[in-house]
Amino acid sequence: MTPRLSISQITTVGQSFADDLDAYRAAGADGIGIWEMKLGDDSLDAFRASGLASAAAVPEVPSILPLPLMEGPVDPAERVEAMCAGIRRLAPFEPACVLFLTGPGGDKTKLLDGIRAVAEAGAAAGVRIVLEPIQREYAHFWSIVSSLDEAAALLDEAGRPDVGLMYDSWHLWNQPVEQIERHRDRIAGVHLADWREPPRNTNDRVLPGDGTIEFGPILDALRWDGLYDLEIFSDRELPGSLWNEDPRELARRGVEALSRLFA
Repeated sequence: MTPRLSISQITTVGQSFADDLDAYRAAGADGIGIWEMKLGDDSLDAFRASGLASAAAVPEVPSILPLPLMEGPVDPAERVEAMCAGIRRLAPFEPACVLFLTGPGGDKTKLLDGIRAVAEAGAAAGVRIVLEPIQREYAHFWSIVSSLDEAAALLDEAGRPDVGLMYDSWHLWNQPVEQIERHRDRIAGVHLADWREPPRNTNDRVLPGDGTIEFGPILDALRWDGLYDLEIFSDRELPGSLWNEDPRELARRGVEALSRLFA
């Protein structure tokens, strides 16, 4: 089976939704990872006309507990309410899944209650919800879970085994590949990016093949038949930042980089 390739909209963060659709089609992508923050009134019609499939989607408020590097409500209850509204807004795009983060630290009871509420919102909207573990080196900014094992255990503690898992190569490349095999049936979305050694901050990814990750064992373990979604976070203040490139050219290079992984 020919792998299906996608681009998550954060990769071309400065473009509009319509420009992303045009650039990703021109680059030869099969799909788009939709970010709620880019949606406009006409986005659904434009998406349906594009012929692109919908990969993992991201709500505008992406975590239950507050994130020190992102603006948003402080109260977890307000955050969960916003996330649930985001799930309903994203549902008509029929994404493969909608992901969320835990956020760092905070009240465990509120976190577990939030997971249950987000899961219920997903079930009501007919959308698969997934939890994304975050690279341990930077987890203090984003999450209390940094592996598939930890994420699955947290979901089980919340009593929501129906919530899936997100596999992101940048976050999990240095975790044992056996965890992929152990939780393969719960993985409902895949993000790909490469690891610069050393990374200069939490937003310093490179295209697959330009870093240190050995993708072969990861892809073999995943046996993934969904969209492989390129997700590039960068930092315009850093030399060589991918976010400073022309977005259309970055989309083209991104699809080529993904294709080389499967050549």
